[in-house]
Amino acid sequence: MRSPLLDVAGYPVSPDHYIGGQRVASTETFELQSPIDQRLLGRVSAGTAAQVDTAISAAQQAFLSWSALTAVERKPYLDRFADEIGKRAEAFCQLESVDAGVLLSRMRHGVVPRAMLNIRYFAEHALKLQEQPIDTEQAHHIVRHDPAGVVAIITPWNAPLMLATWKLGPALASGNTVVLKPPEWAPLTSSLLADCAHASGLPPGVFNVVQGLGAQTGAKLVGDPRLARISFTGSVPTARWIAQAAGSNLVPCSLELGGKSPFIVLEDADLDAAAATAALMYRNAGQVCLAGTRLLVHAAVVDRFVATLRGHVEKLHIGDPREAQTEVGPIIHMRQVERVDGFVQRAMAAGATLLWGGGKHPFGEQYCQPTLLANVQQSDEIVQNEVFGPVLTLQTFANDDEAVALANGTDYGLGGVCYGEAVHATAIAQRVRTGFVWVNSFGIRDLVAPFGGIKRSGVGREGGAWSFDFFCDVKDVVVPKQPFRASFSHR
Repeated sequence: MRSPLLDVAGYPVSPDHYIGGQRVASTETFELQSPIDQRLLGRVSAGTAAQVDTAISAAQQAFLSWSALTAVERKPYLDRFADEIGKRAEAFCQLESVDAGVLLSRMRHGVVPRAMLNIRYFAEHALKLQEQPIDTEQAHHIVRHDPAGVVAIITPWNAPLMLATWKLGPALASGNTVVLKPPEWAPLTSSLLADCAHASGLPPGVFNVVQGLGAQTGAKLVGDPRLARISFTGSVPTARWIAQAAGSNLVPCSLELGGKSPFIVLEDADLDAAAATAALMYRNAGQVCLAGTRLLVHAAVVDRFVATLRGHVEKLHIGDPREAQTEVGPIIHMRQVERVDGFVQRAMAAGATLLWGGGKHPFGEQYCQPTLLANVQQSDEIVQNEVFGPVLTLQTFANDDEAVALANGTDYGLGGVCYGEAVHATAIAQRVRTGFVWVNSFGIRDLVAPFGGIKRSGVGREGGAWSFDFFCDVKDVVVPKQPFRASFSHR
């Protein structure tokens, strides 16, 4: 039996799972509140162990026929999937803004177009993964990217639509079937994705959505031995738990985790450009794993940089993410608000100096002030651990070696930013131990390029061919050029 549709921002959305091409309700539900004003949006079905089992079974059954299609045959399904996202563009924008507090302008101009591109790009890229011949003196090798099987995708609440499609694109294009577990604090756009899949004619069971809490629904999903792959974006503690569960079944995992990225400002940097970019680190209320939250500034220019940055920060408009002028919206949940405030209070108790911000913003309960803390030590909690809120720290350095040492001085290694004269900044960027570094820029993401972190920031790479290397079983079919004669001397 289906549950009544929820009315969110004037758009109907199902609170139920999508399993085997049908909506499936649960007797167990959980509340969903908007971070904008803490308004109750409704109750959402929470997946039981039986429903997770049914979803995986449906994906297993669908895999038999979906994987048998060629990339050329799968592409029209995925193109229609992207078309259906486009038809519901404004619904996606409104739902995610209300559900996750994401800026409506960012949804319209960035996230939804990117979600469509994620599906289209990987459907097109899969066409290039046909049999790839390699000739050697001894043999003709046919390298294939074969579908792996049933894939579990688990997405975070800070970018649920973008990251779901970022993983769905290559997973489906390569012939796998998917069970998506959306974030419990922001599941609505994943439910709308299921409507798009259904309308596009995607065969039942190819794409399934099971909502629920991580400790129950997520635990049952990642511990299932029938999975062929697990792709997760989220926190380090949850990743450790997923990796342990997957490890018992030897299921490969792709883990894109947190960041504590350095934002390096060299003595020869364009300080206004650097400061304007640094102010962007407060966007999405700092709930961005890529953000350069550790400002590392050359001592000779730190005063000028901070003064310039202050000017940019003071102009930031904090408020309702649905309003066009808003640049900083709410924190996703009161638990996260308390977590962010705890970091700030403990840092100040340990001796940090509050240059600006700190505490809640008067706009509402789940709005935090953009904050900058100085006089922090490299070993401090606020420097070493991800806050995931609008909180930056400031440290200074005297030379390049010191800048690099500070940049590399955490257990994270996702991204980084380096501002300075182009050749100089590039040289520093190459010494920073992260998955990527932006030089005199921020946020440039090309789908063909690799994305991922090192150390505690993750395992594996996504994007371009790297996504297919993970979601596929790479096989070498070896055909000898000369008649083969069995011998113990062959290796």
